[in-house]
Parts: sequence; C-alpha cells; structure tokens
Amino acid sequence: MLGIVYAGQGSQRVGMGLDFYEKYDEFKETIDNATDAVKSVTDMDVADLSFNGPMEQLSDTKYTQPAMVAFAIGVTKLLHKKGIKADYTCGLSLGEYSALYEAGVLEEDTILQLIAKRGKYMAEAAEGLHVKMAAVLGMDRETVLECCDKANSELAGEKIVQPANYNCPGQIVISGDAVAVDKASAYLKEAGAKRILPLKVSGPFHTKLMKPAGDKLAEEFEKVDFKQPKSKVVFNCLGKEKKDEDSVAKLLEKQVQSSVYLEDSIKYMADAGVDTIIEIGPGKAISKFISKTVDNVKVYSIDSVEDFENTLEELA
Repeated sequence: MLGIVYAGQGSQRVGMGLDFYEKYDEFKETIDNATDAVKSVTDMDVADLSFNGPMEQLSDTKYTQPAMVAFAIGVTKLLHKKGIKADYTCGLSLGEYSALYEAGVLEEDTILQLIAKRGKYMAEAAEGLHVKMAAVLGMDRETVLECCDKANSELAGEKIVQPANYNCPGQIVISGDAVAVDKASAYLKEAGAKRILPLKVSGPFHTKLMKPAGDKLAEEFEKVDFKQPKSKVVFNCLGKEKKDEDSVAKLLEKQVQSSVYLEDSIKYMADAGVDTIIEIGPGKAISKFISKTVDNVKVYSIDSVEDFENTLEELA
C-alpha cells in the first residue's frame, strides 16, 4: 500500500518548483492559478516569490503557506496523471491541507484560499509576541511534558510552552513564549536532552497562543463543503484516522493550536500495511523522520523533477 505525506513549514527554499514549472504545463497552471486564488487574501505572486525569493519573505508564514501548498498540489496532480494515488495520506501541519486535496476532501481553489487565510491568521495571532520554537533531541515524551509543565507552573500561566510536534522518536519540538521555551529548555538540559536546537519561525505554532487563528478559521470552515475522502486521511491532532462522527472542520480548527502527532501518524500507516511512502515537498525532513520511526517502509522524496521522474521509474 502507498502512503503520501506532505512537508510542513520550515522546508521551503527559494527556487522550489522552478524545474517543474518549466517542464510541466499542469504544474505551471497550478502555480499561476494559485496567485489568482489567493489574491483576495494576500498580494503575493506565488511563482515569483517561490522561484526568486527573497528567502526572508518566503519564510514569513503568510507567504510560506500558499507557496508550499501550491507546490504540493502541482506535484500531486502530476502523480495522479500517472495513476499514482495514495491509500493513506497525511501532512505535517500545513501539509495536512495538501493531504486533504490529495484525498479529494478539498478542491484546489478552496484549499489555496483557506491556506492563505490560515497563514494570515497565524501571522496576526503572533503579532506583538516574543516567541520561540526549539527541537529537543534525545528526550522522551513524558520528560518533555514534565519540563514544559514545570516551566508553565513557575511562570504561573502568564507565559506558556507546549510540545508542538512529535516528529519521530527522540525529536520533539516545543513552542510558545520565548521566556517559557527558555525555561523548559533549561530543565530539559538538566534532564539529559542531547541537544536543543532553536528553529527559525515567525510564531508559536501549535500552541494555545494560536487560538485566535483557530477561531477565525472556524468561521471560514462554516462556508466550506468538505467532501468524503477518496484516500484514508491520518489527522495531525489524532495520529490516526478520524471517527465518522468527527468533523474535519473541528479537527483543522484544533490542529492549528495543538500538538502534531507525526510520529504516531507514520506508525499508524505502517501498522495499516503501508509499505511505500512518497514525501512531497522541498527538503527530505519527513523522509528522515520516517526512517527513524518505522522499519521496512520504502521512502521516496519528491523535491525536484529528477526526484519525480526517478520515483516514477522506481514505482513502475
């Protein structure tokens, strides 16, 4: 069985998708359409910013998100044209929206407009805050939670830190107010964390500080027709498929302000019988997480035309 996973924010790079844009008409049309689709929300030119930068602007969440999702949709279309569709799909944070496109839950223009608003609302929620995110290496979940709780208790709830991403065994990202992240990091070092790496981010993603963004997204979701999935979707905030009574809109609202269980999602797909996974997006970060999480799963990463064509050849 085939799984398709989508990269999240942080893996963007200037030049991403240019080779696809120059070679495949379907990809070019997707990127050009993306600029029109998001123009009511943001003034970005998706092609120009993706291909030419500057990197500082491309890394601003309100611009990163539409650029990354447009790339993902374009590559997904090319895979679908070749008859390659997922049995299971998921994504890291904003990558979950691309997974919903792959599964047919959201249509192209709808998803691009939603992701542009998501980026805008997340940027607005972070305005005026002094925040940090940091990757904690070599530490178990329980200890990370204990150190975050200890920091939160010491700060009496005025500043917060939370686990934001469970990426793979031994790598957990914490997020929140800078002073709280620093306190938790100090406790984690005392507890034996191998390394704590600050991440270049523009907001306290996947924490309670993103609730204003979640509230605004909830209003937008009321206007959206979420279709029945054609692939099995593994959701970030569950680490598994949703139950029939679960609402996609509610899960997406929750996702922006709670932990992302990528490690659990990968294990869930492997336990379900997925033996091949394609990662779509710049960089190979998720492929590394997969290799550290499960054995006996073949992983392909599509970042470039060369990757795409090699993957087609291998799968054939």
